[in-house]
Amino acid sequence: MVFLNGPRLLDWANSPPHLQFNRYVLTGYRPVSSVQDCVRSLFYLHNELGNIYTHGIPLLCFLVLLPFNIPWSQISVTWLGVVHFLACLSPQLGSVLYHLFMNHEGGAPVYHTLLALDMCGICMINTLGALPIVYITLLCYPSLRSVALLAYVVLSGYAIYCAVSARDNVRRLRSFAWQALFRLVFFLLRWAGVGGGSPTSLRHFLTMDTVALLGGLINISRVPERFRPGLFDYWCNSHQIMHVLVVGSILCLHWGVIDDLVWINSYRCPAD
Repeated sequence: MVFLNGPRLLDWANSPPHLQFNRYVLTGYRPVSSVQDCVRSLFYLHNELGNIYTHGIPLLCFLVLLPFNIPWSQISVTWLGVVHFLACLSPQLGSVLYHLFMNHEGGAPVYHTLLALDMCGICMINTLGALPIVYITLLCYPSLRSVALLAYVVLSGYAIYCAVSARDNVRRLRSFAWQALFRLVFFLLRWAGVGGGSPTSLRHFLTMDTVALLGGLINISRVPERFRPGLFDYWCNSHQIMHVLVVGSILCLHWGVIDDLVWINSYRCPAD
């Protein structure tokens, strides 16, 4: 992956102040760069390269492969498949743009815009990703389903505001708590046998949220680099680990939603 000779990289103390958010990553910072130089950084080693590729490669794979992995001919509610596809792409797209251009010569204003875009991508998978879950859980209760979908969209809008305006990683992670609690209600309905859904999907959804939460906790705790500052500057630091876990979480969401979308065709509500 690394072909070009890059510019002279900076240490933590000499990097732009807005990039000094992980004091345990000591070296490998790119200098302030133009758009072209940011793109060029895809081809030389620096401390954001792993972050770019751990989401960039899955983004390309999902973009190409997911449309063929969604059983469109078996889906009776087409928009659920569309929002699911968009949900799987959104966090990785925002993340790649953020990590690739975070050292842009526009400085802190550009950085914070990119960070907001990254947060919006995370919020979008929390929002769009949950719509099929809510819809199918309340499949046999159309009026309640409409209210629940509207309530979740409004709640998600508030979560986006909180995430974008948060000043640190702990507050950003906390921004998604209400969405997670909302989803938990629907998981409980399924577990209790009140809500609809494939018998196998609940396991995927619980794994999804568990893996995503683990990734968030690893990221804010700065493990493992906090124990050996400088050793994980380029590879295997907390943010890269979180990226890998996020991809795993998205796959769990995909498997669960596909199970549900196929299940709809074989299920009839008691009143039907």
